[in-house]
Amino acid sequence: MVEFEESGSQTVKAQLKLRELILSGALPAGERIAELTLVELLGVSRTPIRAALIRLEQEGLLDALPHGGFAVRTFSEAEVSDAIELRGTVEGLAARLAAERGAAPALLAQGQLCLDEIDRVLSEPALTDESFSAYVVLNQKFHTVLAELSGSPVLVRELERLISQPFASPSGFVGVQSNTPQARDMLIVAQHQHRQVLTAIVQREGARAESLMLEHSRLAQTNLRQAMRSPHDFAMPGVQLIRKRA
Repeated sequence: MVEFEESGSQTVKAQLKLRELILSGALPAGERIAELTLVELLGVSRTPIRAALIRLEQEGLLDALPHGGFAVRTFSEAEVSDAIELRGTVEGLAARLAAERGAAPALLAQGQLCLDEIDRVLSEPALTDESFSAYVVLNQKFHTVLAELSGSPVLVRELERLISQPFASPSGFVGVQSNTPQARDMLIVAQHQHRQVLTAIVQREGARAESLMLEHSRLAQTNLRQAMRSPHDFAMPGVQLIRKRA
């Protein structure tokens, strides 16, 4: 299994929790985020919090303020849904091109190794904070390899641009998704889709590879909606919609 330094694991933990706080409105849009408050709230040091804030700014959840620091962006549920749908469309095209053009064996091997690592993470009967953090990192790595399998720098650049939209990243999970009975089952379904799309690419089945990635993005849509609207399962009673656009 991939080993993570403590600081890296804490950064992922901070990212997950901060996304949750943004979804719930606990971090109000437009207000400057106080790092010291987050240290107390999340129980991690300032270094991983700063790294997490920078990462969330890159994901489009935060705005960098002119005199330093960050504030939560205002965005709508429709924007998030459209961004995830568009990512699925572009990833589907990447998978189809990889299958039709023939993918580089070295990249296919990287993708296979990544999925083997994910299998080991999911072989445990229950997810811990550490194993979920490992999944987040490996999942992002697989999606990066998938883009590169297309052999298209244009698509790679477009996907890099897309994941700068709120919650459009393949690993845009929230903390509450890591500690529910459904979490591992959801990730197993996603992993099955990962393996199916890689098989379709190897077998040069372009249409099937494209269709699988579209379904994969819709699974992401479903899971995010559950995180927003299932207070009993996800313990987020304040969440009904992602913040409305003013």
